[in-house]
Amino acid sequence: MAKLTKNHKLALAKYDKDAAYALADAARIVKEITVSKFDASVDIDVRLGVDPRKANQMVRGIVTLPHGTGKVVRVLVLCSPDKEEEAKAAGADHVGLDDYIQKIKDGWTDVDVIITMPSIMPKVGALGRILGPRGLMPNPKTGTVTMEIGKAVEEVKAGKIDFKVDKYGIIHASVGKVSFSEDKLIDNAKELISTIIKLKPSSAKGTYMKSVFMSSTMSPGVRIDQKSITA
Repeated sequence: MAKLTKNHKLALAKYDKDAAYALADAARIVKEITVSKFDASVDIDVRLGVDPRKANQMVRGIVTLPHGTGKVVRVLVLCSPDKEEEAKAAGADHVGLDDYIQKIKDGWTDVDVIITMPSIMPKVGALGRILGPRGLMPNPKTGTVTMEIGKAVEEVKAGKIDFKVDKYGIIHASVGKVSFSEDKLIDNAKELISTIIKLKPSSAKGTYMKSVFMSSTMSPGVRIDQKSITA
C-alpha cells in the first residue's frame, strides 16, 4: 500500500471518503482539499456498467463545456492552402500540411488537438503510429475531420472535448480548474455527465453509471451522489 503524504492525510480529514456528496458539496470539497501551488485541473471519473471490449457497448462522445476547461489548447490544422486563412482567423496555433507532416515524422507532437480535412486523411493516416498512442489522431466522430475548419477550431478553443470509456469501463475527463468557481465546475460537470447518460448503449444491462468521482490533479477523489447530478 502506498504511503499517504501529509497533505493527503490532511485532505482526507476534511471529508468522509466513504460518503457520497451532492455535486455542489463535492466541488467545494475538492477546491478546499487541493493544496498544489499550480492551478490544478478538476476531473470527473465515471465508472460505467459496460463492457468496452464489445463494440456495441463502447461509449464515446464529444461535449462543449459551458465554461471551457481552463486550459490553453494548442491546435494544429493540416489543410489545403485554400483553408489556411480560415484556420488562422479561427485561432489555430499551427497551420500547414507537408511541412508539419514531416515535423511529426521527425518526432514533433507539441500540440493538443489536430484538425484536418477528409481529403487530407490519407496523408495523416500514415502518421497513425505516432499520433494514435498520443490521442492526437483526427477522427470524424470527434469533429476533427471536417470541411468546416474554422468552426472546428473555434469549438476546440471554446472548450469542446472528446471522451471515451477506457478498457476498465471508466470515462475520465477534465471539467475545469481549481480556480474556477463552484458554479462553473457544477455546470461543466453536469454537461459532461448528461452527455454520457444520453450515450447509454441499448445493449448495456443493469446499472449504467456505477460511480462518479470528482478530484483535482493532486487531491483524493470525492464520491458524488448521482441523484444530485440528474436532479
